[in-house]
Amino acid sequence: MHHHNITPIGEIQTPFKQKFAIPRQPNLANALGVITFADEFFHPDMLRGIEQFSHLWLVFIFHQTLQRGFKPLVKAPRLGGNAKTGVLASRSSHRPNGLGLSVVKNDGINDINGKTVLQVRGVDLLHLTPIVDIKPYLPYADRVEDTNDNLIRSDHIPMREVHLSKNADKVLRMVSPQYPDLHCLIIDVLRQDPRPAYKHVEDNDEKLYKVQLYEFDVCWKVANGNIVVTDIIALTLQP
Repeated sequence: MHHHNITPIGEIQTPFKQKFAIPRQPNLANALGVITFADEFFHPDMLRGIEQFSHLWLVFIFHQTLQRGFKPLVKAPRLGGNAKTGVLASRSSHRPNGLGLSVVKNDGINDINGKTVLQVRGVDLLHLTPIVDIKPYLPYADRVEDTNDNLIRSDHIPMREVHLSKNADKVLRMVSPQYPDLHCLIIDVLRQDPRPAYKHVEDNDEKLYKVQLYEFDVCWKVANGNIVVTDIIALTLQP
């Protein structure tokens, strides 16, 4: 069989610095992604006409799991516990070629520091994920009616209330000029309760969790079934 090399056409900047923060379903959070293009690939004409499409497919590389290779069977969170399913019957990031596919909202072409970028929303990708290809999402071709997946869902996503401490609220107000969507992002990400599924039965959890969004550590715990953001710490020492 022939071997083919794939070179990324660019990378995407997102608020998600760690897998723990990423919503279980894309488009549940309106997170902004900014795609910058590699000089050797980019020509302004490549994006001509893209504004006609409300949504786009991103083909990307699971760059953080690439070195670990793949196994024919993977743990399926939706089956609960340690049940396994075939890698090609899963959305696992540990795949033979480490390629992923995501539908995002087209937020338009922008110019940042003299470079053309493409902005998208509803991203579920780690910061600096390599982008291999971008294609328009075509509802008449891509949306298939009468589909089903017959897995019994054990991946019910909790929708919890998110409360901010006075201190967290103060930090948010201070940084909102520079990070206007941070408040909404914190609520969208945390209301889905990023803890492992087996923890979702615990409505009181004194453990202090941290989620890194943009350049901040968001500290939170679970009390009376609600998510309580105790603190937001700027990671000023991080590159």
